[in-house]
Amino acid sequence: MSKGTNEDFLAGLAAVIGPGNVLTAPDDILPFLREPRDLFRGEALAVVRPGSTQEVAEVVRRARAAGIAVVPQGGNTGLVGGQIPDASRPMVVLNLQKLDRIREVDALTDTMTVEAGVTLLRAQEAAEAADRLFPLSLASEGSCTIGGNIASNAGGTAVIAYGNTRDLVIGLEVVLADGRIWNGLGKLRKDNTGYDLKNLFVGSEGTLGIVTAAVLKLFPRPQGRATAFCGLSSPQAALDLLALAKAEAGGAVTTFEFLPRLGLEFVLRHAPGTRDPLGEPHAWYVLMELSSAAEAGLDDAMERILTAALERGLVDDAAIAASLDQRNAFWKLREALSEVQRHEGGSIKHDIAVPVALVPQFLEEATAAAEALVPGCRPLPFGHLGDGNVHFNVSQPVGADKQGFLARWEEMNEAVHAIVLRHGGSISAEHGIGRLKRDLLPAVKDPVALDLMRKLKAALDPEGLLNPGAML
Repeated sequence: MSKGTNEDFLAGLAAVIGPGNVLTAPDDILPFLREPRDLFRGEALAVVRPGSTQEVAEVVRRARAAGIAVVPQGGNTGLVGGQIPDASRPMVVLNLQKLDRIREVDALTDTMTVEAGVTLLRAQEAAEAADRLFPLSLASEGSCTIGGNIASNAGGTAVIAYGNTRDLVIGLEVVLADGRIWNGLGKLRKDNTGYDLKNLFVGSEGTLGIVTAAVLKLFPRPQGRATAFCGLSSPQAALDLLALAKAEAGGAVTTFEFLPRLGLEFVLRHAPGTRDPLGEPHAWYVLMELSSAAEAGLDDAMERILTAALERGLVDDAAIAASLDQRNAFWKLREALSEVQRHEGGSIKHDIAVPVALVPQFLEEATAAAEALVPGCRPLPFGHLGDGNVHFNVSQPVGADKQGFLARWEEMNEAVHAIVLRHGGSISAEHGIGRLKRDLLPAVKDPVALDLMRKLKAALDPEGLLNPGAML
């Protein structure tokens, strides 16, 4: 497409959504073209910021007519590059942060209808104001958006009790590749009138359609919480503690996160205001939380769980939060873990899942493989033990060349993913495929499933204009 034609296209967009919402200056668009880890830097004709579903549809229609691809983007917090355009063809970034209305909170039906640009934190706060809970919880919740959460099928720290984003979505509003708007914003928990279309778009990373609004599930707001930080000797002990907690408290177990001593040391070294809650160092730690709509009883349940765990030798030491400040301090030890790793040099990251019962075996084998591949490297596995999702990150050896270490990313991926697949796991648990893992997908996905994915893409986006290069 000629430069003049590009300029005509952008001028047409400016006439529809306003000149201030079509960004073209390099300094203005740069923040939208780089992802948090700086692994991907994109190119785009412009960043466009529509303010309504109708404006999104008009942008898509005009882009289609001009043959220009559209890359949907929310808070730009994704970790696999799915929100970053590449240089394969002319593209615009369609940033949805101005679609930020909370359209309705319906406490009687336990639903909330929000637009795609609403941050996760605002959605949580809106639910709380209605004495309800929206349970999705991520470290980036202050900046990630509901649209991005849906596009990536985000997970987080409460999956053990409430499921992934897919489990929290009842209805969607989606702009299709031809500019039509599908209104699927029903609140019904039961609707068997054909295919469940919404689940085509949840986790599709903007490759099949652009989510502009969603109906989300709400739950009773917890009135009671009990939070403990536990020191243990091994992942197997943590797994046995999980089984004990579920047997004692059932669905009240809403968080079960684990991290190694190395991870805690990183946090204590680089996150101001943190301290070790336990008197002695331990090889592994678990952050466990119980919550319930009942105000009383959880402290006693936590005491029973930990007493039994100590008697069985599963836990070496534990501290129960006695105040909200102490609870927040426990959570900071977990939530700061992703951020502090950058202070220790290069980190090769994996977002994998294996069956919960096989997590200890996976950790043993993957740690040995990483250390054999790069002697002196520092494996730092942590994450959501309750649902089998491990962030198997590997920090560089102390004093090593950062770029030289990161150059072995693919080798490390291959070694770790081979173990994941041997245990019937997934190479992407909650971050998605994006551009980072796109080329890995054919080797790990069932060929029939991959063929069906491609056919769905061709049916819904035959010209390949929606987020080309992501996922497929």
